[in-house]
Amino acid sequence: MKVNIAIIMGGYSSEHQISLLSGKNVYKHLSRERYTPYRVLISTEKWVCLDDADKEYAVNKADFTVTMGNDKISFHCVFNAIHGTPGEDGLMQSYFKLLGLPQTSCGYYQAALTFNKRDLLSVLKPYGIKAATSFYLNKGDVINVDDILKKVGLPCFVKANKAGSSYGISKVYTKDQIRPAIEKAYKEDNEIIIESFLQGTEVSVGVITYNGATKVLPITEIVTENDFFDYEAKYEGKSQEITPARISATERKNVEQCAQLAYEVLKMKGYTRSEFILIDEIPYMLEMNTTPGLTEQSILPQQALAAGISLAELFESAIEEALDEK
Repeated sequence: MKVNIAIIMGGYSSEHQISLLSGKNVYKHLSRERYTPYRVLISTEKWVCLDDADKEYAVNKADFTVTMGNDKISFHCVFNAIHGTPGEDGLMQSYFKLLGLPQTSCGYYQAALTFNKRDLLSVLKPYGIKAATSFYLNKGDVINVDDILKKVGLPCFVKANKAGSSYGISKVYTKDQIRPAIEKAYKEDNEIIIESFLQGTEVSVGVITYNGATKVLPITEIVTENDFFDYEAKYEGKSQEITPARISATERKNVEQCAQLAYEVLKMKGYTRSEFILIDEIPYMLEMNTTPGLTEQSILPQQALAAGISLAELFESAIEEALDEK
């Protein structure tokens, strides 16, 4: 019997359109001999399942089923391709946990933790995983620019605490740029993290569970044409993503160990892609993504291909892991 797979995509955040591309790519590559995949669009306006003609059928949120004509479709597993809320922050994971429905991304606690940059880095610090010096702000807090700069210095990065794809992030060079950068970040989230600038080599490290074991994928070096790895650099061709990274054997070993340690300490499953800055052979973590981009041009799929894993194998391994857990 074929396995019914709901590929959820879209979401409620600024990453909605990027998520649609990821979901469509998963749908394209899944084996039709083993699976019957369905595209499920999640948005603030509706939850709908699309047929081959893109006709929409409402999802019953009570049990996550869909009625198409005379057929009621139940799903055996959910493939999570939502970037941002509600697919990357624990909300969908909690919902499917309550329904007893397997899903491909990490658990609800891990999703909520990693989506919060401040909390993630704080939890990993006791394990020796380094990060930039940081300053926290919540919307409504008094903004004392002198106190901020005394701690993090210039240049620095102002980031939305819970956002992806570089939305709400600014690189700040002067004191006068701090307040506008904070207002920009608040448009994405009511919490902010301001970090000191780290001068080094930026790398992206994919870690997955594959054939029942933790696997670190070939490392990607990020070389951006812009001032930093912003939205334009990520999605509009303004960067080079070099896999394998042009780093020393020691740097490779150190960052692989750090990425795997974070994955295993947090009891992750499915995919993660973590960003680091290498300084004097020491990795400093920036963030961890638990539903990274899954288009053919995205970093994690490119790393999988460099490891000899096809996109079909990559996507189907996550499904089989989720089904095995049940």
